[in-house]
Amino acid sequence: MMRLFVNGMAASAGGGITYLCNFLPHLSARDDVQTMVALAPGLTNKFPNFANIHFCEPAKSSNALARFVWEQIHLPGLIRKSESGVLLSIGNFAVRNCPVPQLLLSRNALYTSADFYRDLRRRGEFRLSFESRIKASLARRSIFWADLAIAPSQAFARELGSWTGKSVGALHHGFDFEEFFRDQSALPGNIAESLAAHQGAIRLLHVSHYNYYRNFETLFRALSVLKRRMNGRRVKLFLSCKLLAGENPGAYKTDYAVRLIRELGISDDVIQLGHVPYSQLHHLYRSCDVYLSAAYAESFAHPLVEAMACGLPLVVSDTPVHREISGNSALFFERFAPEELADRVQMLASSQLLADTLSSQGLCRVRDFSWKRHVDTIVELAKLAVQNPVNQLACAA
Repeated sequence: MMRLFVNGMAASAGGGITYLCNFLPHLSARDDVQTMVALAPGLTNKFPNFANIHFCEPAKSSNALARFVWEQIHLPGLIRKSESGVLLSIGNFAVRNCPVPQLLLSRNALYTSADFYRDLRRRGEFRLSFESRIKASLARRSIFWADLAIAPSQAFARELGSWTGKSVGALHHGFDFEEFFRDQSALPGNIAESLAAHQGAIRLLHVSHYNYYRNFETLFRALSVLKRRMNGRRVKLFLSCKLLAGENPGAYKTDYAVRLIRELGISDDVIQLGHVPYSQLHHLYRSCDVYLSAAYAESFAHPLVEAMACGLPLVVSDTPVHREISGNSALFFERFAPEELADRVQMLASSQLLADTLSSQGLCRVRDFSWKRHVDTIVELAKLAVQNPVNQLACAA
């Protein structure tokens, strides 16, 4: 019986929570693993009871840098106390003096993104830029501290390898059809009403809380272009967030996005649905016609997989990660070119054959992603780490 310690204290929103919500149920199905999961305060109630998975909430601070310091001091003791044989760190930062072999999931593409730092300078976000550079330095060092660093895509693994000069493994995140479509309860009334009110319009969708790297502003500019071009045919952009202070995690400010929407005259065309429960997201995807992403930095882009599973054609920015994950199920545009984005949407709007072809190819592509396979690989790598740290791991990932 292997004992695994999962450091999930960095999972507070977005990708981290999504990862654990998918990872832990499949891990619980393994009868050869006992797991202790460390979480941020208040998150244990997001997960069901598992016979072979136990939770603890040891840290009090939600600040990333303060949490990093706490982990370096206190986490080794918790690992020893739990009698775990392997540490899986899922939040980009490793424990420097880890008492057991350590696997690190490195998945924050912002730390290596020149676009992100340019964006922060343009917005005058100098404090956020400074803090991000500190975290990037710690994330880079963490890759050296871990026995094996793992990226969620080949493209991002190559980027991390160039950044550090160290070999980084790649393991795709997964997808579980049965689990994703399990919840058949209706969408909350206000969300269902917003979708129903725009029947007949071309319904574009972007699923994310507001942040800078998903490049919302290019989506808004493209929507303005489409309004001028579509000869009266209605086009709506649905967001699974609200552009209000305090409504989104992180330090991202929505002021510029709100002002841009108003200046472009698209206030009635950007539909801010707010948070949609993850278990009901499939209803939202299936209520729309095209999935959009203008992100300039991604390490995996899980919403693309979810959209493909729901049969949506994709129009996404031309990045190595987007090309790897979406395969032949997307039309691509230069990440800061709203006119190109609008061109691609028009192509889909004018050709049902093209839309159907991309939809079909997406449904085929999504079958390449499996949470069970992901978990099984993590467990096998953990076992290898116990038997022979470093040497076998570099070859296995």
